[in-house]
Amino acid sequence: MAYTVIRHYKDSSALMDELERRPDEVESLIRAVAGFQQYYLVRTDGGGFSVSVFDDRVGAEESVRVAAQFIRDNIPDVTVDPPEVIAGDVMISFAGKG
Repeated sequence: MAYTVIRHYKDSSALMDELERRPDEVESLIRAVAGFQQYYLVRTDGGGFSVSVFDDRVGAEESVRVAAQFIRDNIPDVTVDPPEVIAGDVMISFAGKG
């Protein structure tokens, strides 16, 4: 069905601010990964998390790699701990009518 990866960036408000300023760059980066289906970046108190959905595990793992490289290369002034990464096969999926 699909494979999903969640990257949880704790205590990373500065990173979320920078990513919010670069929506086109983030979109281009993630869309370029083979098997891309959906992406969400969500702000939380003190940080945020991303949810990426791909056709398979290979694409999801590649998205983790390219996201980390993007942050190192393009946002070097922001210090951020590596995210907690949670990943797995989608078991049930549905969306609203909107």
